[in-house]
Amino acid sequence: MRRTPALIVGGGLAGAAAAIGLARAGLPHLLVERQTTTGDALCGGFLSWRTLEALATLGIEADAVNRVPVTSVRLFARGRSAESALPKPARSVSRRKLDAMLLAQAERVGAVVERGVTIRGIEGLVARTADGAEIDAAALFLASGKRDVRGLARPADARGVDPTLGLRMRLAPSPALDRALTGQIELHLFDGGYAGLALQEDGSANLCLAVHESRFKASDGPAALLAQLGAANPALGERMARSDGAPVEAIANVPYGWRARHGVRDLFRLGDQAGVIPSLAGEGMGIALASGIAAAEAYRRGGAAAAAGWQDGFAARLRQPMAVAGAMRQIVESRGAPAALLFARPWLIQVIARATRIGA
Repeated sequence: MRRTPALIVGGGLAGAAAAIGLARAGLPHLLVERQTTTGDALCGGFLSWRTLEALATLGIEADAVNRVPVTSVRLFARGRSAESALPKPARSVSRRKLDAMLLAQAERVGAVVERGVTIRGIEGLVARTADGAEIDAAALFLASGKRDVRGLARPADARGVDPTLGLRMRLAPSPALDRALTGQIELHLFDGGYAGLALQEDGSANLCLAVHESRFKASDGPAALLAQLGAANPALGERMARSDGAPVEAIANVPYGWRARHGVRDLFRLGDQAGVIPSLAGEGMGIALASGIAAAEAYRRGGAAAAAGWQDGFAARLRQPMAVAGAMRQIVESRGAPAALLFARPWLIQVIARATRIGA
C-alpha cells in the first residue's frame, strides 16, 4: 500500500490549484488524474474577472488564456434580445487549454502529478485504483468534478425531481461567428433550459446547453432536441447551423444547487464536489479555483484537521452566489413577468453578475 500525507483526486482546475498551493508551501502530496492526456471537459469555459484574479495568484495571466476580453452579455428568448456590459472584462477559454496550463504550472512549482490513475472507490482515507492498488492518505482532496467516486458520492436526491442534462457542441471558426461573438457571450433561454455560447481561444465557439430531463425525454434523442430548439429559437438555430460536425457530448444528472454544507475531518471537497452552481452564472470555474486555493491554505495552516471547519466556511461563501444563481435560473425558465423584466431592464444582468461571484 502506498502512503501520502495528502492525496488529490482529480487534475482539473480545483485539483491543480490545490496542488500548486501545496507545492509552493513545500508540503508533500500526490495528485492523481485518470486521463493520460488533457481532455476538454463539458463546460462553458467562462472566466469572470474574479476568476482571472484567482488565476493570476496561481501564476497564469488573463492574456495567456485568451487575448480577447469578453465585455458584454446578450440574452435571447422568444424573439426578444437584450444586452448588458459585464462589471469587468472576462475571458473565455477551452478547458483543454486551461487544464493543461494549470497542470503544467503545478509541475513547474514542484507538484507530484501521476496521470492515468483512476480511483474506483474510497473507503475512509484509502483510495482504490482501477488496477487494484491502494493509496492511504492522511488528508484527502476530492476534486473529481461532476463525476462521483464510490464511497464519497453525493446523495441521490441532490439531482432533484427533474434533473438537468448537460449538452455541448462545438461550432467551427468562421467570420460570421467572429462578428457575432467577439467580445461577448450569449445566453439563449428556452422552455426547459438554456444555452450559453462563447468564442474560445482558437476561434471556435463552445455551445453548452442545460436541459431538464423532462424536456429531453419529450424529444427523440439529442439531435431531435437540438433541431426542435433551433426551430423554436431562430437565433440559437442560426448558431447551431455552424456546428463542425463533431458528436454532441452529454452528461446526465447534473446536480445544480447542491453544496457540501457540513465538513468532515480530513476531507476537503473541491470544485463541483463542494458545490454545483447553475451554469448560466458562469462561476463554476471560479468556484473550482477558489476552493483549491483556499483548501491548500487551510491545510498549510492546520493540516488534515482543518478540513471540517474549512468546508463549513466554504459552504458559507457559496451561499449567496448559489442562491442568486438558483433564483435566476428559475426566472429565466419561467414564462412570466420576472423573465420579461430582464429584457426591460437589462442593467439587472450586471447586478446579477456581481451577485453570483464567489467572495474573496
